[in-house]
Amino acid sequence: MIYFDSDYMVGAHPKVMERLVETNGLHTVGYGRDEFTDEARSRILQACGLERGDVFLLEGGTQANAVVIDRLLDHNDGVIAADTAHINVHEAGAIESNGHKILTLPNCEGKLRADDIRRYVADFYRDETNHYMVRPAMVYISYPTELGTIYSKGELAAIRGVCDEYDMPLYIDGARLAYGLAAETADVTLGDIAELSDVFYIGGTKCGALFGEAVVTRRPELLPRFVSLIKLHGATLAKGRLLGVQFSALFTDGLYESIGRHAVEMAMRLKAGFVEKGYELYIDSPTNQQFFILPNDKIDELKATASFELWGPLGERETPVRFVTDWATTLADVEALIAAL
Repeated sequence: MIYFDSDYMVGAHPKVMERLVETNGLHTVGYGRDEFTDEARSRILQACGLERGDVFLLEGGTQANAVVIDRLLDHNDGVIAADTAHINVHEAGAIESNGHKILTLPNCEGKLRADDIRRYVADFYRDETNHYMVRPAMVYISYPTELGTIYSKGELAAIRGVCDEYDMPLYIDGARLAYGLAAETADVTLGDIAELSDVFYIGGTKCGALFGEAVVTRRPELLPRFVSLIKLHGATLAKGRLLGVQFSALFTDGLYESIGRHAVEMAMRLKAGFVEKGYELYIDSPTNQQFFILPNDKIDELKATASFELWGPLGERETPVRFVTDWATTLADVEALIAAL
């Protein structure tokens, strides 16, 4: 069986595991107050081109999203997101459970459009009864999106402009950031993400770590008493150095970028194979998530060889499906899948 379900099915990249094993017998203080976490913070800020900023390491993406959004919003505020956003579809109401409504807008290939955000917020403030309504007080996007698409630098700058116009923070979910930055069509760098967002996170769980996400901000004043809020959410890792060791390794000698490039290269080979055999793209993704429309009988046939996800309910005759590559995907895996088509 070859696995293309998601990019967190396999363990950590060997270089990350090596560092975990090498440091396993050491005694360090807990809760992220260790030298490895300090080193990881320093490496991440340097990679982001931030002379001023802060980094917080959490175990997973849902925790990162829930804690960041809870900190950035007042209790009766809402967060603008695409209707396909991870926080809206696949986080089991984690944001709403904290008292924050997700204010969804229609997606355009998984992305929010600056004009749609501006129109929604302007309409809110034009409504004389807005004091009884949930205020749109921040914007959430992901890079790449749930559909594997990416924002251009111009699109991000336009959204940034709307956020500045209405004094709303922009938060970027970077669960798969390595793959978005590695896309051939990307004109966005890690430094651009850091500059154009107020807060974002660098995904580790799906990008070579056993677990972990690095929340980064160029504006630490937006996250007062953030460590305390992480604890309140039950998201504090006692053995915090495990996160520090992993992110220090990921940001040594370009490993994070290398992981992204490899996965995207495998994904492009996979896409080419499907297209050459006449299968239709569900969406044209330049990242490690690839989506196709397959006949249901072909889906049943492929399941004997590969595991992958249906992208939504099973259709009557055909269904969108998703295949995902990662650091461990080999050319042999891709070729075996294509041969099975």
